[in-house]
Amino acid sequence: MQIGMVGLGRMGGNMAERLRRAGHEVVGFDRDPELTDVGSLRELVARLRPPRHVWVMVPAGAPTQETIDRLGDLLSPGDLVVDGGNSHYVDDRRRAADLGAKGIGFVDVGVSGGVWGLENGYALMAGGEEEHVERLKPIFEALKPEGPDGFVHAGGVGAGHFAKMVHNGIEYGMMQAFAEGWELLEASKIVTDVGGTFRSWRHGTVIRSWLLDLLVRALEQDDDLSELRGYAEDSGEGRWTVQAAVEHAVPLPVITAALYARFASRQQDSPAMKVVAALRNQFGGHAVTAADGSFAKGADSPGADVTLPS
Repeated sequence: MQIGMVGLGRMGGNMAERLRRAGHEVVGFDRDPELTDVGSLRELVARLRPPRHVWVMVPAGAPTQETIDRLGDLLSPGDLVVDGGNSHYVDDRRRAADLGAKGIGFVDVGVSGGVWGLENGYALMAGGEEEHVERLKPIFEALKPEGPDGFVHAGGVGAGHFAKMVHNGIEYGMMQAFAEGWELLEASKIVTDVGGTFRSWRHGTVIRSWLLDLLVRALEQDDDLSELRGYAEDSGEGRWTVQAAVEHAVPLPVITAALYARFASRQQDSPAMKVVAALRNQFGGHAVTAADGSFAKGADSPGADVTLPS
């Protein structure tokens, strides 16, 4: 099967290679001249035989919107656009309607697998009309892992990215649980082989998982993680998951807490904790630490002989 791939970065490039290994013809476009097969989206479309299939694998937001808008101008009725990036599901419905008005189909696909997908395959969650999803089945079969699992037609337009959004929200919670467990083991000093403890959990336990395997790998490379700073970005799906939970009145305490933990990781000095420290001093005379790191007893605490720093 012939398919165009727009975006040949870490994910898109590996997906294109996996498709080629499976015997599919891939025409790729990327802004990096060392990666691209063609010089423009127009040339990409010209190289494809109707009905054309173009898979977009660029960052969510404006880059995806601009790419799909341009493809909408270049493609013809009967062609099909796939958004395989981490787009917000609400955007899928609008894009499908815009393309549909021109007779162009749209399928949204949540993709999971990261840099390991080239060899292991990608988990794919598709949203769209049955006819459009069926047309892409040979592509899905080549990209997914071997065996019966790894692909789902989750529902109509938007369902693929909604499923991937929830998947990533669950991922937030799982990572946070592993992180907190690691911190407690390290802090206790009771367990002297923390890395070995995690390694022992990889087989026979109920928490064995690929994430656990990756954590063991990370600890083998840096046993106390001293080479890293405790700073974690969020790519959007965690926020969207929490927003969707509010809209549907579904309690998500674990996923929400994991998202907030990432926010906290990016603060050099917590403004909220400054308020807590100030209030504890005001009502209980509790000692505080000044901005310069010096220690001061509370003004109203027994034996206090210093005042709070101004």
